[in-house]
Amino acid sequence: MPSQRRIIIIGAGPGGYVAAIRAAQLGAQVTIVEAQAVGGVCLNWGCIPSKTLLNLVDLGERARHAQAWGLTFEGPVGFDLKRMMARKNDVVQSLVKGIATLFKQWKIQHVAGRGELVTDRQVRVTDVDGATSLLDADAIVLATGSSWPQLAQFPIDGQQVISSKEALELVDIPRSIIIVGGGIEGCEFACLFSGLGSHVTLVEMMPTLLPTEDDDMVAILTREFKKRKVQLCLGATIQDWQSSAEGIHATLSSGQSVVADKMLISVGRRLNSGGLGLESVGIQTGNREEILVDDHMETTVPGVYAIGDVTGKSMLAHVASAQGKVAVSNAMGTPQSINYEVIPAGIFTLPEIGRVGLTEKQARERGLPSTVGRFRYGGIGKAQAVGEITGQFKVIVDEQSKKIIGVHIIGTHAADLIHEGALAMQGGLTVQEVADMIHAHPTFSEGLMEAAEDIEGVAIHQARKRL
Repeated sequence: MPSQRRIIIIGAGPGGYVAAIRAAQLGAQVTIVEAQAVGGVCLNWGCIPSKTLLNLVDLGERARHAQAWGLTFEGPVGFDLKRMMARKNDVVQSLVKGIATLFKQWKIQHVAGRGELVTDRQVRVTDVDGATSLLDADAIVLATGSSWPQLAQFPIDGQQVISSKEALELVDIPRSIIIVGGGIEGCEFACLFSGLGSHVTLVEMMPTLLPTEDDDMVAILTREFKKRKVQLCLGATIQDWQSSAEGIHATLSSGQSVVADKMLISVGRRLNSGGLGLESVGIQTGNREEILVDDHMETTVPGVYAIGDVTGKSMLAHVASAQGKVAVSNAMGTPQSINYEVIPAGIFTLPEIGRVGLTEKQARERGLPSTVGRFRYGGIGKAQAVGEITGQFKVIVDEQSKKIIGVHIIGTHAADLIHEGALAMQGGLTVQEVADMIHAHPTFSEGLMEAAEDIEGVAIHQARKRL
């Protein structure tokens, strides 16, 4: 092995740029190739922009509630979308500059252009002007992510029919919007636009929102959507639609007609595995064109690794980052793998959802006898104090081992609170060990302690007899 291994990473999203920094920390000579913006979709057109805007909507809604509690304003609370977008752009640019600074500090070479495999140890880079150059490596990491799908039924025109990218660049609040897709992205945008004052119609072909989430969480979110006056069209599809100067006219499979200013398409992602030269070097892909990898993130060609969305393993930014660390560690000679059983995730609806591990349904499907503990946000002193009483903590426990196999939270700060559950699962703790841990008061995290106590029917602030 050379004294300093050369690693090329194609893609500078949350998988690629983290992999680049970790590889440099491990002593590699690193080159990262990126055709678009450093930070990828997550930082520039996804996670960070949408959460910046959702935070402002949440802040505005809380301020309105606070007026009834004694907080005074000279005028009504409103939203200036142009200024909100400017704030979002400032946040994005600050983080992008931060990554560029880290690249300089770790002496990572950033090459602007589209990368393509020539051999399993050589990459061709084509820049914006069409000029090409060749880069040699001892190991290559493919981190090209995913992009917005081009659906024949819903061609994106960027004006009336938009993707999340265009939705995060609007400067005028639409009076009404149809959101196609009730998954994570669709539900987050439903909260954003309903909070801004748009009339939102959400169309989802499945009978529920968020079909892969825990039923209790979905039930609470559905109730909150109705309070937000989001029109839910579940178990329905758009059969026909036309655009005109007046907007979008859509006909649903139920026969219902919907008219809106815009239509946001939030269904699925396309894996960016094309155009990488995979076939020329013998890298195998799956049925969804995902790049096949083993537990060490290595493809079917030794020395070439793949991470993030393009592997089809998970469409979460933090999983891509974790995979990036694992890939370069293996490329540098230190074996590592990922435990996919303990991956916390946040859904940034209003209220938020945090989850890790199995749902009740998944536990049943695996044949795992389980017990469930629950605790309402309304029973938490901190929740009452700050006026955030909507929500629930839910703990799922293996009946035999008494270990936690799933935690689901809906309510304020759920995406942050979920990590206590993830750590408990990672450490193999029993539910009693979580219940016995002293939690600070007053905090939202007390809700998880009480949900753990509820397994035995002894939650202190829950009016229920011992089981």
